[in-house]
Amino acid sequence: MKCPFCGHGDTQVVETRVAEEGLFVRRRRRCAQCDKRFTTYERPEVTFPAVVKKDGRRIDYDPAKLRASFNLALRKRPVSTEQVDAAIAHIEERLLNLPEREVPSHRLGEMVMRELKKLDKVAYIRFASVYRSFEDIDEFKTLVDEVRQ
Repeated sequence: MKCPFCGHGDTQVVETRVAEEGLFVRRRRRCAQCDKRFTTYERPEVTFPAVVKKDGRRIDYDPAKLRASFNLALRKRPVSTEQVDAAIAHIEERLLNLPEREVPSHRLGEMVMRELKKLDKVAYIRFASVYRSFEDIDEFKTLVDEVRQ
C-alpha cells in the first residue's frame, strides 16, 4: 500500500479491526519513510449479474429497485422489515450463485414473486397482477384461485 502523503511503497499495519458487523476490515497503517499514519478499509467485492430487460437493454442490478418493488407490493401489509431483508438477501444470494453474468428481468421477477408468495399472499397477487400484465379478469381470477389452493 502506497503512502497517500509521500507515495512511498513501504507501509506497516499498526492496528487491524473488524468494523460494522464484520462487513469490512479497518487497518491503521504507518509509512516507513514519512512516519505519517492513515487508515485503509478492505471490503469484499461482489459483482451481481447484469439485468437484461425485455427490450434487450442491459442494466446494472440495483438493490434499491428490488427493495422498492417489495415495499410497493407489501404496502400496508403485516410483514416486518426483517422478513423483507431476509427475502432480499435470499434473492441476492441466488443471483450471486448464478453461473451466468447476465439474468433476464423476467427471471428476477419470478424470484421476487416466489419470495412474496412465502411472505404474504395479497402482496404476491399485487405484484403478479402488475408483473404479468393481465389482459382480463379471468387471468386475475386464475391467479387468485392458484393462491387459495
